[in-house]
Amino acid sequence: MLRLAFRCLCLSLAGLLAAPVAQAQDAGRETVVPQENVRFDYAQVLEVNPIYQTLRATRMERVCDTRQPSGGGLSKVVSAVKDRLTGTTTREEREAGLSNCRMAPVVREYRRPIAFDVDYVYKGSKFRTRLAQDPGNRLRVRVSITPQPMAEP
Repeated sequence: MLRLAFRCLCLSLAGLLAAPVAQAQDAGRETVVPQENVRFDYAQVLEVNPIYQTLRATRMERVCDTRQPSGGGLSKVVSAVKDRLTGTTTREEREAGLSNCRMAPVVREYRRPIAFDVDYVYKGSKFRTRLAQDPGNRLRVRVSITPQPMAEP
């Protein structure tokens, strides 16, 4: 049993000593990366879909009611006196038929395009990309051709 253990130990040491020699032989082999061939061409644009961002802005604006108070002449007189005393409605607003004017928050929404999804065809193949600008009828594309290295036997 002791002899078997001694033989295994000797074989293991021989394997460890031979490993650097094998690595030194492989280190001489270099990998060659082929140069990339690049050219530019144009593709036909099929469809452009804008991507919108919705912005909301709130600001204070003067808001007035357009309808006159219902009722007889007495309620109209009382409303006119009240408007003059409170100072909520200006003379121009009263002449225009507006009443109960006040400052109120008004929310407005704005949509703006932030990107464009572009469908295009190049050499019979369809592609889709997202661009920052609308490309128009044709799209400049970068064509890169690199040979595929063959597998080693």
